Amino acid sequence: MPIVLVVIAISLLVLLSGRIATYLEEADQIFLLTKEKDILQGLEVAARRTVLFWSSIQVVVQLVLLPIYLKLGLPVWMIVSGLLTLLVLKCLFVKRQLVAYQSQGVLDWSKAIQDEQKRKQSILRFFALFTTVKGIGTTVKPRSYLNGILRLVKSRQTWFYLYLRAFLRSGDYLGLTIRLLLLAILSLFAIEESWLSIGLVLVFHYLLVFQLLGLYKHYDYQYITQLYPLEKDSKKIGLQNLLRVILYSLLVVELGFALLFSKENAMVVVLLLVGIFLHEIYLPLKLKKLID
Repeated sequence: MPIVLVVIAISLLVLLSGRIATYLEEADQIFLLTKEKDILQGLEVAARRTVLFWSSIQVVVQLVLLPIYLKLGLPVWMIVSGLLTLLVLKCLFVKRQLVAYQSQGVLDWSKAIQDEQKRKQSILRFFALFTTVKGIGTTVKPRSYLNGILRLVKSRQTWFYLYLRAFLRSGDYLGLTIRLLLLAILSLFAIEESWLSIGLVLVFHYLLVFQLLGLYKHYDYQYITQLYPLEKDSKKIGLQNLLRVILYSLLVVELGFALLFSKENAMVVVLLLVGIFLHEIYLPLKLKKLID
């Protein structure tokens, strides 16, 4: 049953979430080197705090899912056993993180600092789904297997090509797009109420539009782009055309799955109309506001 898959996915998501908050910075491996033993003790305290916090989250989530378990006919002892198993696994998961920070009793500063940076970035990316957040780091990934897509773009489409290159290789734009698309498909597959599943698809689609608008400022610090002999509006037009290609492609996929799983064709029409509104009216208005 789809609902069983959703419950399992939620439980595993909470189980695998949560890193030890070490709050270590790059400079700490120099200035706090003499305090390494104190840092190790602090990590143990942080690990216990992490177990307590995320175990509480797991308990709350399982209480929310309790009516579903009872509806599925699961006995109480099985529900309690499942919860205890999840809590034990969470303890082992955090313990494994703590052990990975040490090698023969010596703190692995590089790994601890790197994991802390990843933890902070994951939190920032979550909030970035809803608003503009400063401090998000960007990484460039070659992804040579996507070069074929870049070759399809004509050389005279300068800004379209540059933004497509940034979308495919820089930051987390491509990964975010894939994740939100998968969440939209999962919503259509797992939720029987058409209004709710289509509503979630539209929420994910809107969040993606909001996030991809950040591409506009991707080349702001590349001053050589200001020397291009291009019209003033070509930058906005290039990004707008790229976003329409991406968003309409995703909309077609979402409509296809909606036709397969949605029981109400009227809601599929709503998905189409709202999607067109987001692409043709909301997107240009947000771009104009972003530029002004």
